[in-house]
Amino acid sequence: MTALPDSKKLTPVAQLKVFIDRLDAKNQKLCRSVRTALRKRFPTANELVYDYASFVVIGYSPTENGIESVVSFAARATGVSLYFNNGPRLPDPKKLLQGSGKQTRFIPIESAERLAHPDVKALIAATINMSTIPLPTTGKGQLIIKTIAAERRPRAKPKK
Repeated sequence: MTALPDSKKLTPVAQLKVFIDRLDAKNQKLCRSVRTALRKRFPTANELVYDYASFVVIGYSPTENGIESVVSFAARATGVSLYFNNGPRLPDPKKLLQGSGKQTRFIPIESAERLAHPDVKALIAATINMSTIPLPTTGKGQLIIKTIAAERRPRAKPKK
């Protein structure tokens, strides 16, 4: 087993690369393409990164607080899901949203192109409209590493 670099000594970009590189090749590619699409959609939002033992979450927030993220996505061994803040209150006529959390709902993302689907774009627009803190209109959001998992366990293998 090769030693992992001490993530805390790396730049935020390098830390995020380490976190994503722990995923299998297919989910690495999907995670990167979803991140690129969301970064393009939310250029002024801060990207808040949460590294957990078996997955990574990236939220897009007008502040440095994850709870204020408009959307976020989780990349796991089983795939990528897009999470919507205010999920239980979002209009969802097509019944796309999954989950039963009090604050968020999610949709599975098979490819970054899914983010451009009119129904998904409508959900994103609705969650932006419900945000209590507006996204900045100018500037560029920062990449902020919020948490790094203390213990490393192997990422779960996808079930067949």
